[in-house]
Amino acid sequence: MEIKVQKLSDEELKEMGVFNWSIWTKEVSRFDWSYDSVEECLLLEGQVTVETKDGKSVSFGKGDFVTFPKGLSCTWNVHKPVKKHYNFK
Repeated sequence: MEIKVQKLSDEELKEMGVFNWSIWTKEVSRFDWSYDSVEECLLLEGQVTVETKDGKSVSFGKGDFVTFPKGLSCTWNVHKPVKKHYNFK
């Protein structure tokens, strides 16, 4: 299961309706999380490292578009407070 991090243009983001998605915020913290469905999100602020159960880690931050696969279990390490648009598929 792979976490996909990419940079999308404003045009691509608008086409997808990202700027109309709900917003989630989180302070600096560390917590476990599991995904029951695919999540797509755009980080507006923050810096995060996510560690998967198989020992891999993925870092992302402001401006990154991130896709988390269904069934993923991981630990979020929020280094700088996060503000993101998100959508579950």
